[in-house]
Amino acid sequence: MISLDTPVVAVLGDHKKKRAAIEDRLGLRTVGDLLRHFPRRYIKTGELTRVEEPNVGDLLTVVGQIASSKIATYQDRRTGRPAYRVDVVVRTDGPSFRVSMFAKNQHMAQWQQQNRVPAGRRGIFVGQVSRFRDEWQLTHPQVVLFGTADEDAAQLSLDAIGDLYPIYPLTKGVDSWDLQRAVAFALSVVDDVPDLLPPALRERHELLDVRTALQRIHNPDDWGQVTSAQRRFRFEEALVTQLVLARRRRAIRELGGRARTGADGGLLAAFDARLPFELTAGQREIGAQIEADLAQPHPMNRLLQGEVGSGKTLVALRAMLRVVDSGGQAALLAPTEVLAQQHHRSITAMLGDLAAGGMLGSAPEATNVELLTGSMTKAQRTAPMSRLASGEAGIVIGTHALLEEKVQFADLGLVVVDEQHRFGVEQRAALTDKAGTPPHVLVMTATPIPRTVAMTVFGDLETSTLTELPAGRAPIQTNVVPLAEQPHWLGRVWERVREEVARGHQVYVVCPRITGDESEQGERDQIDVDEDGNAIAPPGASETLNAVEEVAARLVEGPLAGLRVERLHGKMAPEDKDAVMRAFAAGEVDVLVSTTVIEVGVDVANATAMVLLDADRFGVSQLHQLRGRVGRGGHPGLCLMVSWAEPDTPARARLTAVAATTDGFELSRVDLEQRREGDVLGRSQSGFKSSLENLRVLRDEKTIVEARAAAVDLLDADPQLRGAPELAAAVAALEESVQSEFMEKS
Repeated sequence: MISLDTPVVAVLGDHKKKRAAIEDRLGLRTVGDLLRHFPRRYIKTGELTRVEEPNVGDLLTVVGQIASSKIATYQDRRTGRPAYRVDVVVRTDGPSFRVSMFAKNQHMAQWQQQNRVPAGRRGIFVGQVSRFRDEWQLTHPQVVLFGTADEDAAQLSLDAIGDLYPIYPLTKGVDSWDLQRAVAFALSVVDDVPDLLPPALRERHELLDVRTALQRIHNPDDWGQVTSAQRRFRFEEALVTQLVLARRRRAIRELGGRARTGADGGLLAAFDARLPFELTAGQREIGAQIEADLAQPHPMNRLLQGEVGSGKTLVALRAMLRVVDSGGQAALLAPTEVLAQQHHRSITAMLGDLAAGGMLGSAPEATNVELLTGSMTKAQRTAPMSRLASGEAGIVIGTHALLEEKVQFADLGLVVVDEQHRFGVEQRAALTDKAGTPPHVLVMTATPIPRTVAMTVFGDLETSTLTELPAGRAPIQTNVVPLAEQPHWLGRVWERVREEVARGHQVYVVCPRITGDESEQGERDQIDVDEDGNAIAPPGASETLNAVEEVAARLVEGPLAGLRVERLHGKMAPEDKDAVMRAFAAGEVDVLVSTTVIEVGVDVANATAMVLLDADRFGVSQLHQLRGRVGRGGHPGLCLMVSWAEPDTPARARLTAVAATTDGFELSRVDLEQRREGDVLGRSQSGFKSSLENLRVLRDEKTIVEARAAAVDLLDADPQLRGAPELAAAVAALEESVQSEFMEKS
């Protein structure tokens, strides 16, 4: 008796030799795994496949017709003897392809010509696209003709296949029909397929039962059957995910947290009284939301979204002061030392003597604002760590150094995470673990990137959005400099830099490398992928990418000779980085050649232009963040994105999208549509296969929202899901997995 738990080898028939590839590389170990390995697309069997311009190296699967089939004789180079092959021309709705099938002898060639590839027959052809003597070819071909029932293992009777033929995600050594045949057999022998979704729920949401859905997704008669099956499995995955999140939210509420209600006449009131400007309406409204959250006896978990320069830091600082007024402490976690130092300077400047707690002449309600980074010596850390442990320091700003076990808090009440995508979730969790009760959490981000979008859609965080820009923010003009078509435009780029400096302004030049091929720690190049998730080779005039050290030297000796050029990157000593940033902020540097360390939080009002070299190596959100460094002082900003990316490539499309809009929320959707969604529920940010199997957070937003409501209703009626044991088991399995680990720590 074959069940879902039976080893997959039981349904592989005479393809047991493919077992290792199917089990190890595709990860399909049981019959249940196989049935949940859904087709990635379908091809219509009733018509020739439409083929646009082929790309050399692509693996192509098409329905084609054999236009001609001829035996060719040639001399074997190794033996010098006559050798034989059958040359076939396959017609598609597009270009034709030559397919060559090699034979051991003339008799075998004749048999192949008559039986395997006779002229006029239609079938499915799979091979790698190549070009030879101005003809398209399919190399290493696999062929299955319609209507054949040959005993040859390479052949397959397609009589059972309807108008749509399923194409599965594959691995080397496994063909789509290997899986199609195994799935068809499994569906014919497996009787018991437990359904995760209770009948009442299926009826309420008009969903197929699991048995029907499996039949339709693997062997559909039409597109309507595909759609209804996909909807069922997407809803199922969304529901399980939502149940995990909802159960986790309830558990956190039950753990409780400390309400932080502030105090009349305290630090926050003193700070507000000294503000030299009015808060925007958005800042007031979100401030009130955060106050209400902090007053609850369970932890706040809020995402604060806002364009670059919209005043998020001020909103976060006011929340920190309320927690200090409540007797607690607040920690601001920054992704880089440069940004941590910048935050420390700006927050202490904003607070003035309110940041000088215990000092002679300081305000009575003042507190201490500490800085803690990885490059500080043991001696430099001792005093701030002592003030944190005693509670004397109300606010600490730092990098990953705050996560070290030695750093202790008297009463950590609020964790503010700036630019969340630069931190792994495990690191954020390490900081929240330092609090006796779960602290309130506020996450700030200027451009929601895929994981943030996913978390927002999945309802893991409450969301606040600052839409107004404060006074003094000027528009930014963004242009792509396409060196693939116009290599001479690079000279004009450096002329524009000189023009900005001549007007008394300053310029950033951003490179993807420090020196040679060395990147900033934790930085990854943007990886473009095709529709099957395969990486696309990045563009470039040469293998060498622009690096800070080399570019700065070139500019000083060449196009920017005579200007004050400095460099900044993460490998520099902390005091040197700080000195360069202070000099740039003071106007003593004309051009700063930097890596992405200036990506977030760096605020120099006189900087009006930015040149991004090898701009295609950065993701959408990074590009948007980087250009937000200019136009901050009321002067119009200019951003030039220099790239060797060819037209009609994902890299160029990404740059064009960024040039077309300065709306970060619009760009976050572009970002998510274009890239693999990242390990949406895991710690990785990009360049890895999505851990969501059927769901896509943009395409399936409505399904996710519907599933969230269903999850809440289910848990309200049956918190332990005793009435849906299969669903409860799926939820428990996800809770124990890596994805759950991410969600819990979020």
